[in-house]
Amino acid sequence: MFFDSTIILIIPVLILAFWAQNKVQGNYKKYDKIGNMAGISGAEAARAILERNGIFDVEVREVNGVLTDHYHPTKKVVNLSSNVYHNRSISAVSIAAHEVGHAMQHANNYLPLTLRASLVPIANLGSQGAFPLFFIGFLFRIPMFMDLGIWFFAGALLFHLITLPVEFNASARAFKQLNNGILVGTNEMKGAKAVLNAAALTYVASTLMALMQLIRMLILRGGRD
Repeated sequence: MFFDSTIILIIPVLILAFWAQNKVQGNYKKYDKIGNMAGISGAEAARAILERNGIFDVEVREVNGVLTDHYHPTKKVVNLSSNVYHNRSISAVSIAAHEVGHAMQHANNYLPLTLRASLVPIANLGSQGAFPLFFIGFLFRIPMFMDLGIWFFAGALLFHLITLPVEFNASARAFKQLNNGILVGTNEMKGAKAVLNAAALTYVASTLMALMQLIRMLILRGGRD
């Protein structure tokens, strides 16, 4: 947003974010080369976990891209990227299980997931409007614009904070399901844990980045008083 002395606040978080992303890519590629002993694809694992948990109104679909996997709560669809959908690797079933974890949260009315869904409009508004408002207010010394930008971005940060328990819980659910018959080998579970933990780090990094950006905005706002 700005290049000033407060930029030092986000440098460590940037390093963490790059490291976390590399960790995700590295673990994904490593365990994508190792087939699971059950010989099932990500799509098959997803459907098996859904059926095991009595969830019959959620579809499993293939989508384009790499690591574009996500659960769509409104449409009740687990979307798996092509490689995850078809591949019979440890990575594929781990990622598929994580996305099904979100479907399980939805079926169980997991409160943080409901809260996150309700905050999507606020998060979109905050991420798109906060910086322009704050920049205009900072440049032309309009305190109201700076304050609005800060409040908008605080809403986006709240979304990030609620995302953390949602993602960690989905991974915990995934690991439990994988450890309950989907993956059968000790080394497989070690690989699944590595994939899921690396993905969780990216959410921690993005939340810390949002927090540091908000602190920067508050410091810069104070300098305009």
